[in-house]
Amino acid sequence: MDNKAKALTLLLIVLILISLGLAGGVFYLLQQEQAKNLALQGELQAATVKYKKAEAELSTVKKKNSELDFQLSETKSKIDALNSELQQEKSMHQESIVKLEQLQTELEQQRGTKSVLEKKLNQAQEDTEKVIARLQELNAQKDALEAKIKESETRQTKAQSSSGQGVELAKIVVASESAGQPQQKGVALSGFEGNVLVVNKEYNFVVLNLGSKDGVKIGDMFSVFRKNNYLGDVKVEKVHDSMSAAGFVDPQIKDKVSEGDKVALKAQ
Repeated sequence: MDNKAKALTLLLIVLILISLGLAGGVFYLLQQEQAKNLALQGELQAATVKYKKAEAELSTVKKKNSELDFQLSETKSKIDALNSELQQEKSMHQESIVKLEQLQTELEQQRGTKSVLEKKLNQAQEDTEKVIARLQELNAQKDALEAKIKESETRQTKAQSSSGQGVELAKIVVASESAGQPQQKGVALSGFEGNVLVVNKEYNFVVLNLGSKDGVKIGDMFSVFRKNNYLGDVKVEKVHDSMSAAGFVDPQIKDKVSEGDKVALKAQ
């Protein structure tokens, strides 16, 4: 009986010791767990602070990104505008180049035209000088012609005064210029006679000392003589008061007619 009690007491003690050991272990584990929980809570709080800080920084970054996106959009718009302006500038530059080339071409044409005009001007000046020289020559011829006309009129006046009547020609038939040529047939003359004052071989005409006051008309035909030799005919083309211009009917006789040759009006 006593041994059983002792054994139960000993077993109870052992169980109590085991319980105490287990309780102590559990308490130790609980202390460790609490310490871990406190540490985790501290870490969680630190992590929460870091998270909030990171969240604030993220918000700031997002705001900056938004601002940067806006600035980027504005920059792109500016770049597009600059590109458009650049294209316009390129287009204007190309147009300027084309216009410059056109102006250069026109300038070359103007230079060519100027050169041609200068040549024409020089030629015109030369022609003007020639015309002036020719005019002076004609004026000299005119003066000489007027002198001859006055001299001829003076001679005619003296002849008429001395004879008391005008000079009249009967109808005559004259021989050819030389014996080797056939005689002219039916060269009928009437009216009056005159003289050749000027022979212009360049323009194929002669000036006669007979004019409108003598009854000469445009279209009248005059025969030219030298010492009763028939040289050819001339036809009146212009008439003035005391002289007239007549063209050669046959251009070949211009080398035969000379100043002072006689002329007689052909009968119509």
